[in-house]
Amino acid sequence: MINNDILIRLRYALNITDLKLVEIFALAGKPMSAEEIRLLFLREGEEGFRECDGPTLGAFLEGLVTTRRGRKEGASAPKPAWSANPSNNDVLKAIRIALELRDDDIVAILKLADVEVSKSEINALFRKKGQDNFRPCGDQFLRNFLVGLTKKYRV
Repeated sequence: MINNDILIRLRYALNITDLKLVEIFALAGKPMSAEEIRLLFLREGEEGFRECDGPTLGAFLEGLVTTRRGRKEGASAPKPAWSANPSNNDVLKAIRIALELRDDDIVAILKLADVEVSKSEINALFRKKGQDNFRPCGDQFLRNFLVGLTKKYRV
């Protein structure tokens, strides 16, 4: 999935305001102005459109986790966000941590998007890459998860 789409869908699903976005990026150690952030939400081809790179999406995800869960005890400064593009598995894991979702919650969210999955399929997405039962998260799976998340938190 395109990083801008992930950012747009998450912002809408969780009803995040411009001021909250500024706070989220600052918590992740990547301070951005509201105007810089607004450029990430323009459509491709619109004047001023800015592509969301991996470190920017990573900073958003780190800030979202910190906003929702708080800083780890004993952690002084935010750790640097991803230097590369976060995979769909990384995005799913960050959302799971931020919203404190369990396997049952993820299954229920996907059911809202008319997708039937088992707990073992969900567990495979959160395993370390290279492990026997690891399964990469596809774009359509992440898209359906974000649709279900929107239905859960917006409706």
